[in-house]
Amino acid sequence: MGFRARLDTILSRTLVLIMSVMVVNVLWQVFTRYVTGDPSAFTDELARYLMIWIGVLGAAYVSGQHLHVAIDILPSRAKPKTRIKLKMLVTILIILFVFVAFVLGGSRLVYISYILGQHSPALQIPLAMVYFILPISGLLIMYYKIADLIKLRS
Repeated sequence: MGFRARLDTILSRTLVLIMSVMVVNVLWQVFTRYVTGDPSAFTDELARYLMIWIGVLGAAYVSGQHLHVAIDILPSRAKPKTRIKLKMLVTILIILFVFVAFVLGGSRLVYISYILGQHSPALQIPLAMVYFILPISGLLIMYYKIADLIKLRS
């Protein structure tokens, strides 16, 4: 099993775990709100943060599986050599965007929230931990896209 396959397995299992925790969390929230009449204070915030992690990590996973939404009008009408060049251009643009937005921007967000000592209201966890998923996902997407670029060149 290659590195990419192991990474895919780890990422998919992590997403399943996060989703499972979120389902249990929301069920607990519904139970405490409607059965006990005393809603749990932390469940709404935890569900929100887990949803952020699922969305951003899920984007990395989907990118690695080539399941993301794509407009393929130009590539489908282009000649094979042009199609490869177009895919390479799009892949390079994705790498640049992810590097600037996710890796640099996400790292800056983590750093600023860490320096300011921001904590979540209910859970009292550092918000830097919540935001740390942005640069991680950015690096994962960059890895997948660089691997795709290498494959396209060969």
